[in-house]
Amino acid sequence: MATGSAGFKVMRSIRLFAVCFLVGMFATTGRGQNNTSNSSVPPVVNVGALFTFNSTIGRAATLAIEFAVEDVNKDASVLSGTKLNVIKQDTNCSGFLGTIEALQLMEKDVVAIIGPQSSGIGHVISHVVNELHVPLLSFAATDPTLSSLEYPYFIRTIHSDYFQMNAIADIVQYYGWRKVTAIFVDDDYGRGGISALGDALASRRAEISYKAAFPPDADINMISDLLVKVNLMESRVFIVHVNPDSGLTVFSIAKKMGMMNSGYVWIATDWLAAILDSTKPVDPNTMSLIQGVVVLHQHTADSDLKTRFISRWNNKIKSSSTSSSLNTYGMYAYDSVWLVAHAIDQFLRQGGEIVFSKDSRLHDANGSTLHLAALKGFGGGDQLLEQLLLANFTGLAGHIQFDSDRNLIHPAYDIINIGGTGSRLIGYWSNYSHLSVVAPEILYGKPPNISTSSQQLYSVIWPGETAMKPRGWVFPNNGKPLRIGVPNKVSFKQFVSNNSGADNVSGYCIDVFNNAINLLPYPVPCSFILIGDGWTNPNYDELVNMVAQNYLDATVGDIAIVRNRTRIVDFTQPYAESGLVIVAPVKKMNSSAWAFLKPFTIEMWCVTGALFLFVGAVVWILEHRMNQDFRGSPRQQLVTICWGKHCEHPWTVRADHLAVCCTNYQLKLHCEPNINPHSSTAFLRDRRA
Repeated sequence: MATGSAGFKVMRSIRLFAVCFLVGMFATTGRGQNNTSNSSVPPVVNVGALFTFNSTIGRAATLAIEFAVEDVNKDASVLSGTKLNVIKQDTNCSGFLGTIEALQLMEKDVVAIIGPQSSGIGHVISHVVNELHVPLLSFAATDPTLSSLEYPYFIRTIHSDYFQMNAIADIVQYYGWRKVTAIFVDDDYGRGGISALGDALASRRAEISYKAAFPPDADINMISDLLVKVNLMESRVFIVHVNPDSGLTVFSIAKKMGMMNSGYVWIATDWLAAILDSTKPVDPNTMSLIQGVVVLHQHTADSDLKTRFISRWNNKIKSSSTSSSLNTYGMYAYDSVWLVAHAIDQFLRQGGEIVFSKDSRLHDANGSTLHLAALKGFGGGDQLLEQLLLANFTGLAGHIQFDSDRNLIHPAYDIINIGGTGSRLIGYWSNYSHLSVVAPEILYGKPPNISTSSQQLYSVIWPGETAMKPRGWVFPNNGKPLRIGVPNKVSFKQFVSNNSGADNVSGYCIDVFNNAINLLPYPVPCSFILIGDGWTNPNYDELVNMVAQNYLDATVGDIAIVRNRTRIVDFTQPYAESGLVIVAPVKKMNSSAWAFLKPFTIEMWCVTGALFLFVGAVVWILEHRMNQDFRGSPRQQLVTICWGKHCEHPWTVRADHLAVCCTNYQLKLHCEPNINPHSSTAFLRDRRA
């Protein structure tokens, strides 16, 4: 009994120890799970936003980012248990201040930055985020030189200007122009875009004939002086690539200078479309400045999400002081917030931790107030960057997915023509099928077709309210003309003649030359130089030698192509045959009844009449003695000599209105009996005299 009681006590002690151990283990496990949850799923995640608040792009981006943060925090399927906090910094349209604001943003433990708006700031900040491993997502920096190869932590959430410039190059090629003038702002955004345009045009056998750059802070006088130089150039196809907040100044000055009239071509990049989208309804004064301009607009596919968001935006404008309408930059800013939210959500689900650490290379110098030690690197930057590049969802602007070069897939643009009080869609451009009148979403389901014959656009109303395609160039005022030699001769002036000097030469050869020059697709100014004194014909061999010796660039005239001349100069194809010809004046034919007398003179007619009488007399002499018909009264014999002998008893056989008169020396014809003289057939036989 005692032994059993002791064993029972031992067993009870063991059970009590096991229960306490399990309770302690579960408690420890629970505390471990709570600690892990607190470290990997933080209550708040900070994301920076860097752009200029008071700008065409910034005003739309401000409200779009607010809507995006609100929608993300309401969605339980994204960042569950974590609040997304966006810290906005104003760059104030300054590269220097924007860089300082970006550095201050790095001190606030942000895991990513949405922005910047400026390509110049993007170049500077990209070096910083590369060192701190903080992804930089720009919805407005379109400079093609912002490359992911140089800046691996830079992600462009909008289409690069590389694609936009290829769209412009396709438009230039479609209309057959070969030279354009680029008007752009002289900063990273402008230089990068125009450099891409030059490469795109070169691949299509075209070029930028003149680059007109002005500084970002240029005033009206500087832009006016620049447009004066532009107007002196031969090209009349202008590509305008400037900032939205100052771009209309270019068109305002151009209109005052008469550069918005017929013969000019103006193509604006998507900055103008952003202005028109942000100010609805558009001011009529603004529309009057840009009549006939062709504008590129970033293409965004229609969707229910986009329709609901636009309605929500408009309701917000009506109930608040916000005055900016939605533009495509606002849509890409909204999608950028969602892109960051999806990436952070996947980062946390895979066990990532938001941890910041100091960089040993950054330390505060003695007496310095820069606080460089406050800049901390993000430990999970590589994993978050990977999740950003794996994104695949549909946003306001379309499908959000990156290709191998870290560019958004399916770049496309709407091509718009400004006219009247609004605009008209004349086609689309996509990297898939280039120019087309069919929406890109439809073409993506078909095989790509980029052949020249398949490129299509609707008709355009060009500046000056003309539907005829402008030629695209004029003779430059400051161009060096070709020296064209013209023989100053005294004979055969129908080929070449000068009425009052070299400025007024004319003739068949000059007309052929001028028409050939007008057919060329590029300008060729010419200056005619008279060779010779006008009293004697110049030596054509010497005229050809002047071309060979480079005294003349060419010569025009009735110059024969002979062997010794072809050895030193090149001739065109002959446009007139050589040889002997007879030139006779053409007179109007006389239509009077006596016109048959004109071929012979009076003397000739008299000789002909005398010969007629002589022959008749000879016949009378020979027949008078033997032929009874040549006898009778003198009057009768005279008639016989002149007209011959008539039938004494003439008779007529009628068959279908056919009358036959018989003479003694003709075949004697008579009708068979019982023949109807009015029948359709007459039976005739001959009877000799």
